[in-house]
Amino acid sequence: MDNQRVQRYVQSLEQVIRSTHLDLKETFDQFQEYAKRFTVEQGVPAGVVTNIQKAYKEINDHLTKIKGINQLMECRYKQYHRRDPQLDKEISEFGNLARIMYTRFQSVLQEVEEKGGLRNREEEDIVSGHFVPFQWFRSNEKQISLVRNLRCLYELGYQTPFAPAMEKGSTGIQNRLVESELRSLSLFLVAGEGGVIDSLQTRMRLREHDIKERYAKDQIRGALTHLRKISRGEAEGVMKRFMNSCEVPGLKCLLFPVRSLKDLGKEVLSSAGNILRGMMSGEVRTLQV
Repeated sequence: MDNQRVQRYVQSLEQVIRSTHLDLKETFDQFQEYAKRFTVEQGVPAGVVTNIQKAYKEINDHLTKIKGINQLMECRYKQYHRRDPQLDKEISEFGNLARIMYTRFQSVLQEVEEKGGLRNREEEDIVSGHFVPFQWFRSNEKQISLVRNLRCLYELGYQTPFAPAMEKGSTGIQNRLVESELRSLSLFLVAGEGGVIDSLQTRMRLREHDIKERYAKDQIRGALTHLRKISRGEAEGVMKRFMNSCEVPGLKCLLFPVRSLKDLGKEVLSSAGNILRGMMSGEVRTLQV
């Protein structure tokens, strides 16, 4: 392999590290936000436990991927690779903080289980009919995940035993542990010819707590999780990037920002199909619920 080809290859590996680092940051945000509301004092949904465990596993998967690439470049391409000390430091901090928080989570989980504080409230509510939102997904499992994710975001902000030791004098990444910003979900509906939807489904890469479903031959539905205040333009930009990745015209998309369980019962959601049929090819539109 000549020098230019090696350099291009190393640059591609470095880009993978940067991309994985961004994924790591997003996953850490999800992990620490869910962990912040898990306390002994509050009986909490069992789904929160699953979310924390999944997010922690994903954090470790990202760290393992980055470590493997760095080891490869150190062993075989050291002369072509210049490590970024600041990036390395931030990645290491994410790993260290996640381990500390997860250890404390396990301790709290044990105490909560002993006190019988876990409850599977989403499943109980939907099955019993106490809360019947609009069925955005065909799959009951995905619908329950949607309600669970929204409820978790809506109820974030409880005091937690994780935060106090880290709040005093904290800077950088640690500030994430005490941030409190407006959180929401964006329901999305993308429609197009069957072949185009097939391509979109394989290319659409979502995060751990986002949801997608092949709702029909010509339609994909889903929900994006936002752990910070997000503008209409940002949400539409995400969907446009997904649609443009197919490199095939003919797709159109509706977005519905949702901030509470009550929003899932709004009538406009049931009109999504009719609204979409009146849209132009390539159009992305956000409707308020």
